[in-house]
Amino acid sequence: MATGDMEQTVPLARTRHLLCKVPEATVYFWIIKVLTTGMGEAAADYLDHALSPVLAVALAGVGLVASLTLQFTARRYVAWIYWLAIVMVSVFGTLVADGVRLALGLSYLESTLGLVVVLALVFAAWYASEKTLSIHSIHTRRREFFYWAAVMTTFALGTAAGDLTARTLALGYLASGVLFAVVIAVPAVAHLRFGLNAILAFWLAYIVTRPLGASFADWAAVPPAAGGLGLGTGTVSVGLAIVILGLVGFLSATRGDVASQS
Repeated sequence: MATGDMEQTVPLARTRHLLCKVPEATVYFWIIKVLTTGMGEAAADYLDHALSPVLAVALAGVGLVASLTLQFTARRYVAWIYWLAIVMVSVFGTLVADGVRLALGLSYLESTLGLVVVLALVFAAWYASEKTLSIHSIHTRRREFFYWAAVMTTFALGTAAGDLTARTLALGYLASGVLFAVVIAVPAVAHLRFGLNAILAFWLAYIVTRPLGASFADWAAVPPAAGGLGLGTGTVSVGLAIVILGLVGFLSATRGDVASQS
């Protein structure tokens, strides 16, 4: 590559990174992602019982629209905006996924398989349009739309998959959580030891974070008679929210989830 080409490429790469709207997939990313899935599950269950289902969905929908508006209008990645959107996707996605399944009379297996198809279609459309599914390439509005479409679908799929193992397969919440903790390690090991494509490994792990976090949150919330700790959905929601706020505040101060631009 000529020197002039290199001089033009470097500023372009920096510009793209400055416009990137998602965090680096560090250990903090995975921890917070699992925590937000657990919080979303517990908060959705709390709202569903404290309010009418319609009002719960409406309030969660308003929160989702507001948080995504902030995310899409932000000029760069901002930790609290991004994770607020993820939390609202989790809450709203849980309420809607459960509501749609009940309204259509679908089993957990049917809803899981249906959402697998929907997610495959989202990824297919994304790749056909952009020729990449990398989170490091989210520097255009269209790619950002595809990214959030995939995120919302993975949350719905994870919700269905978690319910499938815990209820249909009768594993219970704790055993389901342990199962998904093992499953989420598979793409990581396959990538690090056997060369599995990094993008594929990322999205496989990303899908599993939803049932992983939700299973442990349900286990902590449900009463001992149902195999849980009996803490209640409200307590679990608040507890997880406090931990998430602390971690997001730390990342906002340290920018530990933003790649170096040097």
